[in-house]
Amino acid sequence: MMRFSFKVTGKIIDVVAKRIFSGTVYVENGKIDFIEEHQTNSTQYILPGLIDAHIHIESSMLIPSEFARIAVTHGTVATVSDPHEIANVLGVDGVNYMIENGKKVPFKFYFGAPSCVPATLFETSGANIGAKEIERLMKRDEIKYLSEMMNFPGVIYKDEEVIKKLSIAKKYKKPIDGHAPGLNEASVKKYITEGITTDHECFTLKEALTKIKYGMKIQIREGSAAKNFESLVSLISTNPDDVMLCSDDKHPNDLCKGHINSVIKRALKAGYPIIDILRACTYNPVKHYKLNVGLLQKGDDADLLVVDNLEDFNVLKTYINGEKVAEAGNSLIHAINEDPINLFNVNTINEKDIKIAYTNKDIKVIKAIEGQLITESYIAFPKVEDGYIVSDIEDDLLKIVVLNRYENRKPAVAFINNFNLKKGAIASTVAHDSHNIIAVGTNDKDIVRAINLLVESKGGIALVNGSMEEYHLPLPVAGLMSNANGYEVAAKYEYMDMKAKELGSKLNAPYMTLSFMALLVIPALKISDKGLFDGNKFEFTSLFS
Repeated sequence: MMRFSFKVTGKIIDVVAKRIFSGTVYVENGKIDFIEEHQTNSTQYILPGLIDAHIHIESSMLIPSEFARIAVTHGTVATVSDPHEIANVLGVDGVNYMIENGKKVPFKFYFGAPSCVPATLFETSGANIGAKEIERLMKRDEIKYLSEMMNFPGVIYKDEEVIKKLSIAKKYKKPIDGHAPGLNEASVKKYITEGITTDHECFTLKEALTKIKYGMKIQIREGSAAKNFESLVSLISTNPDDVMLCSDDKHPNDLCKGHINSVIKRALKAGYPIIDILRACTYNPVKHYKLNVGLLQKGDDADLLVVDNLEDFNVLKTYINGEKVAEAGNSLIHAINEDPINLFNVNTINEKDIKIAYTNKDIKVIKAIEGQLITESYIAFPKVEDGYIVSDIEDDLLKIVVLNRYENRKPAVAFINNFNLKKGAIASTVAHDSHNIIAVGTNDKDIVRAINLLVESKGGIALVNGSMEEYHLPLPVAGLMSNANGYEVAAKYEYMDMKAKELGSKLNAPYMTLSFMALLVIPALKISDKGLFDGNKFEFTSLFS
C-alpha cells in the first residue's frame, strides 16, 4: 500500500459533531492520524468527501473508471451505484463488469444487487436476475444493498418472487432501496412494511413527508432529466436526518459541469445550513448503507476535499484514502483501457415496418413533461396520409418507435407530444429499463435510418436529418456506455444534444427524456418493444381510443 502522509490546514467542518472550527488535519498511511484544533489565517474549508446516494453510472455513458475520473474533480469520492441498466442487458455478467472496472481506480463504488431484471414482464430485456441470482450477489462483500424495488405492485400484493428477493436482503442485513412514485398513503405503508428503506421518486413534498412518516429516507434527486430539488429541498431543514442527495441519472456533459457539489451550491444559496446540507451527502448515506467512507474523524479513511469558501464552494483538492485524486479541476486518476461487452441481435428495418393504418379512430398520445420521468396522456385526432397515420409537425404529434434489440420482432409504434422536432429524428439504445432501441421523429425515412445506424453499430445515440446529415455516438459497452475518454464522450454528446435542439426540441435533455419514454414503471403512458402501456393500470393499452 502506498503511503500518503500530509497535513492540511483550514476551517474544518465536522459533520459528526455538527460544528466548524479552525485547525489542521494530519494524514498518515491514508488515514486521519489526528486533528489539531488551533487558530489559523487560512480561509479554505476542509470537509468529508461527497457521496451520491443513488446513481446509475451507466447514465453517464461512461464506464465506472471514466466516471470516477470526472466525478472526483467535483469532490465526489463515492457513489451508491445501482447497476440495474447494464444488468437488464447482460445480467450478472454486467454487474461483474461494473464492479471489476470500478476496482481499477481510486474511487469508492458501492454497488447493489439489481432487484428488477427485467423491470416488468411487459418488455423484453437481455437477461433475468431471479431470487437465486440475488442470493449469490447478496453474499458478496462488494454488494452493499438490494437495488431499487421498482415492482411496487409486486411488493404491495406480495408477489412470491418479489417477496423472496426482499427476504434475501433482510437475511444478509443489507438495506433495500425503493422506487415507488405517486402511491397513496395506504399503499406507501404496505410498501415500507416489507422493509424498503429509501425512495428517490418523490415528486411532491407531501409525498416525501408521507414516506418519512412511515420510516423511509428520502433521496433528493437532481439529475439530467428528473429534477426534484426545488420541490424537496426544504426537507434539509425540516427533516435533516431523513434525507440524502442523489442524481439518479447524470449525462456526461452535465457530469463535466458538476455533480453533488452543484446541489450543495444551490442549497447554500437558498440559505440552508452547511452542516445539514453536508450531512445529507456524507454522514447520512455512510450510516444508512454502512459505507467505508471517511467522515473526517480520527482513524477514518482520509476521504476529504478542500474548498475555497462556502459562498463559491469551488473544489480545490480531493483525496480518497489519502491519495490526491483531483486538484484545481484536473483529475489525477489515470485512464483504464477496458474492453467492451455487449448483447445485440437484431436486423435493420424498413419504412413499411413502422407504418400504422388509420382506423377512423382518435389516438392516445404520450405527453412528455420537462424535467420529469412521469408523463401525461391525452386523446388527439391524427394526421393521415394515404390511409396511414404520420407525424404531425404542426400539432407536435410525432411518431415514437421502440425496436427489440435482442431478437427480430415487429417494432412498436405510438405518438408523442412535447418533443417539438420540426425535422429529422433522434434515436438511442439507452431506453430504460430494458434498453431496446427507441426513436422519435418527424418522418418515417429519418426514423428508420436513425434506428438502423444503431443496429449497424450495435448501440449508441443517433441523429438523422435527411440523407446529408447523420450523427452517431457509439456506446459499445452494452449499448449504454463508451470506454473512450470521458471528456471526449461528453463533448460529442453535448454536440449531439445541441443538434437535437436545432431540430426544434425545446427539452433541456432530449435524449435523456427520450430514454425514459420506455420506463413502464413510471406513469402515466409509456411504450415498450411490446406496445403502448398504461402505467396507471399497469397493463397494455390500444393506440386507438
